[in-house]
Amino acid sequence: MIGAVEALQRLKEGNQRFVKGLRSIESMTTHTRRDELTGGQTPFAIILGCSDSRVPAEIVFDQGLGDLFVIRVAGNIVAPSQIGSVEFAASQFETRLVVVLGHSQCGAIRATVDELKRPNAEQSQNIKSIVDRIRPSVEPFKVTELWHDDDELIEQSMRANVRASANQLRHGSSLLEKLSDNDGLLIVGAEYSLETGEVIFFEGLPE
Repeated sequence: MIGAVEALQRLKEGNQRFVKGLRSIESMTTHTRRDELTGGQTPFAIILGCSDSRVPAEIVFDQGLGDLFVIRVAGNIVAPSQIGSVEFAASQFETRLVVVLGHSQCGAIRATVDELKRPNAEQSQNIKSIVDRIRPSVEPFKVTELWHDDDELIEQSMRANVRASANQLRHGSSLLEKLSDNDGLLIVGAEYSLETGEVIFFEGLPE
């Protein structure tokens, strides 16, 4: 089993390779592992990320087949199915690092901001269910100067949403809470920059 701190370092090193336009030998030859992975998997990190096509976790962290257990949903929100998926990987594969990965210019965050500023009665109920989960992270900014600066509002709302999702994983599951308290599970928040390709880890990091 790879510990959370070592797993976090592997992600950071992989992202730096991605930013520099490099690839590890392991990720370049990942297709050769296909047969050996038919017998099982041992991903070293769980990534709860956004569905945005510009943020594929395996690529931005320069990892290959079997390395990451990736859950993707618009706005990297946390619903019961996402919690269950994280629980599954943490308990079945003993994966000890969970990363909630937001990103700059997030469309789900922008949709939430737009809905709060200009409510749309005809909005799809399915999209509304996503917006409603992000809404609590955005609403506090209504009484701040950020409310009049869309770019900064979306950036800070994205980070608040990442924090909220990470906190919900920590405290919305007795299984994950137990693993965090007793078995080394670490849940952190991070932001991917579409502009630079860099991932910044900013929440829940070990001291």
